[in-house]
This record gives sequence, structure tokens and C-alpha cells, in this order.
Amino acid sequence: MNKNKKNAKGKFKGKIVLITGASSGIGKQAAIDFADNSAETIVLVSRSKTRLEETKEILRQNSTSELLVYSCDVSSKVNVLTMGKDLLGRLGHIDILVNNAGIGLYDKVLDQRIEDMESITFTNYLGTVYCTKVFLESMIHNGTGHIVNVASVAASFGVAGLAAYCASKYAILGFSEALYHELHGTGVGVTVVSPIGVKTNFFNHESFAHHIPNYTGFMLSPKIVSKAILSAANSSRLEIMVPFYIRAGVWFKHTMPYLVNPIVGSLFNKQLRNKSKVTDNV
Repeated sequence: MNKNKKNAKGKFKGKIVLITGASSGIGKQAAIDFADNSAETIVLVSRSKTRLEETKEILRQNSTSELLVYSCDVSSKVNVLTMGKDLLGRLGHIDILVNNAGIGLYDKVLDQRIEDMESITFTNYLGTVYCTKVFLESMIHNGTGHIVNVASVAASFGVAGLAAYCASKYAILGFSEALYHELHGTGVGVTVVSPIGVKTNFFNHESFAHHIPNYTGFMLSPKIVSKAILSAANSSRLEIMVPFYIRAGVWFKHTMPYLVNPIVGSLFNKQLRNKSKVTDNV
């Protein structure tokens, strides 16, 4: 029993892990958990160097992992290319890439600025593409590595009020599935982690100020999603949904869309109308 626990704790021994969006929420928790599982080096990536340093200090208290902080806006191709060149020059390769950085905005397409929709697309989807492109070649060259792309159940349901966010997550899932097939036989894997709503700073955006949509009655803790990320880093599966039983809802939607879409559409629109009512009264 103790031997198994010890082996489990050391399953990422010797691995170099890079996590985007590591300054808070899911990314921060994943960094803590990778460190707890003996990762050799953890690269913490986010736009805020100050918050990354705070995460680094928390990890340093109970971790023997080498901890590197890299401030980078993943929505910027130039920034990501510079980061890739710097880190590959220093570390040689990345074993596990966790594309976790993401933002969202809750409002009707009619009322959203195009610039905000572009920002969501560039951060969530193209940020994933940029980071993958930068580190993929070295993974294939070494014949080993794993890419974990954090998407959402919103990659399977078009949620009213979250059009740009859903589109970015749909794109991540499609990109990952195509890449999954391309990487067959290379020794490099890709797995998507798709959770329902998670209690993070994601909902700190002003568009959620008066109403946070909640379609399942509860939200996950970052710890639960982080556990799925660590499982994904050693998995041959394309997608891991959190919680697992949400997959049944996705199956029903794809199998009987004529029944499911009117139901979920009514639910999504009701949440959006509730937001509008509250905002009108403020």
C-alpha cells in the first residue's frame, strides 16, 4: 500500500512541465499537484509575473522541483515564439505542456465588442495553437511528450451568452482531435480535459458581476480538474470530461439533438434573461 502511494507520488519524476495560466485557479493547482508528484522542473507561465512569483513561493515551501517563472501573453504569437526559443535553449525540451490559459465574457453576441471576441479567440484557441507549435517539434524529435489542452464542456454545447468562449473551446477540441490522429505512432500524445464550471477567477470579469450562469447546480474545485489534468498527462485518451457522467449529456445531444437542443436552449436563454433582468435593475 505504502509502496504504491510512493510510486504514485513519483510518477512525474524527471519530467519538465510547462503550464500556462499558472498564476491562479486550475493552472496554479496543477502546478502544486505536479510538484507534489515529483516533477523535476515546472515552468509557470502567465501574463502577471507578480502573481506567478506568489505561486512560486507557495510551491517552494513543500517542493523540490525546479521552479521557473515566465511572463508571457499567450495571445501574442511573438511573445510565445520568444518564450519557446528561450526555454528550449535553456531546457532543451518540454515533456508535458498544459495549455490552460483562458478568458471569457458573458453577454449576447449583439452586445459584445468585436475586440472582446477576438481577445477570447486569441487567448483561448490561438494561444493553445501557438504553444503547441512551439514545443511540438522537439517532442516529436525526442519521441516522447504529452500535450494537455484544457477545454470545457462548452466545447460540446453552444451556450447562449458565451458564444465566443464556446467557439474557442470547440476549436480547441477540433484542433486536438486532428492533432491526436496526426501524432499516432510518434510517442507524443494529446488529451483534452473538459470540465463543467470551475470556481476560479474566470468569473471575476465584470460581465459576470450580477449573474454567474450555473447549469448543473454546482461548480468544481480547481483540485478536481487538476487531478484530471495529471491523469490526462499519462493517458492515451483523446478527451476526459469532468465529472465523467457529463459525457452522457453530450451523447444524448449528439444522438437526439432534436430533443435535447430545445431543452438546453431554453435553459441557456433563461439564464441569460435572468442576467438582463438583474442588470436592468442595477
